Amino acid sequence: MLEVVRIKEYVESLIKDYLSVYQNREGIETKWGDPCMAYADAEDKLFEKLKDIISSSHALPKDFLPDSRTVITYFIPFEKSIIKSNIKGKESSREWAAAYIETNKLIHDLNQYIKNELNKMDYDSTVIPATHNFDDEKLISDWSHKHVAYIAGLGNFGIHTMLITENGCAGRIGSIVTNLKLSPTKRPDKEYCLNKVDGSCHECVNRCLNGALQESSYNRDLCYDMCLFNDQFHSDLDLTDVCGKCTVDVPCSYDNPVS
Repeated sequence: MLEVVRIKEYVESLIKDYLSVYQNREGIETKWGDPCMAYADAEDKLFEKLKDIISSSHALPKDFLPDSRTVITYFIPFEKSIIKSNIKGKESSREWAAAYIETNKLIHDLNQYIKNELNKMDYDSTVIPATHNFDDEKLISDWSHKHVAYIAGLGNFGIHTMLITENGCAGRIGSIVTNLKLSPTKRPDKEYCLNKVDGSCHECVNRCLNGALQESSYNRDLCYDMCLFNDQFHSDLDLTDVCGKCTVDVPCSYDNPVS
């Protein structure tokens, strides 16, 4: 058990240290807050249920790594100034758009780094992209990082369909499948969304600009239309099909408002 605890602490230090160094690289505009991590047993039965909840084509950990034992998940929050920059206006702020691009690249590079470090310990793992691994017509991912992170116990869903972690919901989620055995994180036994707790909050619904998000429904096509609008608006940047208005200036932007 002690060895497992030490390995888990080592993995977490890899993520934190890499992030600290990465954001000081030349050319990186984005700053990030403290990441949080959680772990899922690769044999958790909820992975099978994702085929019913999301899509029959949703992958299982063993599809990436036949001898998989653990799914490592982490949430990287944007620095508060980036979150605040995206409050006003219809379009996503340039800071938010740039953070989206740079964080996706960060997650890819971080996963590759973790893979290399675990390989030195004779463990295998697989690099999974942060985004754009979805069906272009159905807009459904074949590996939903946020649902995988939920299984791992990283947080609970808000009515805005985003995962609320102890460090909020305004950021990006990454995951990596490995054959390193780590003890799974216990899933939260209470809601993190104020609306789900007592119906007291509707801020994310109020902040949705085109009606894609309702208190009891979510229209992914309308949501993606807004994301594509932002991509056109920031046409001088790489692909920025992102919005994020429902995750900023809300009680769960920076932390878990129920704790």
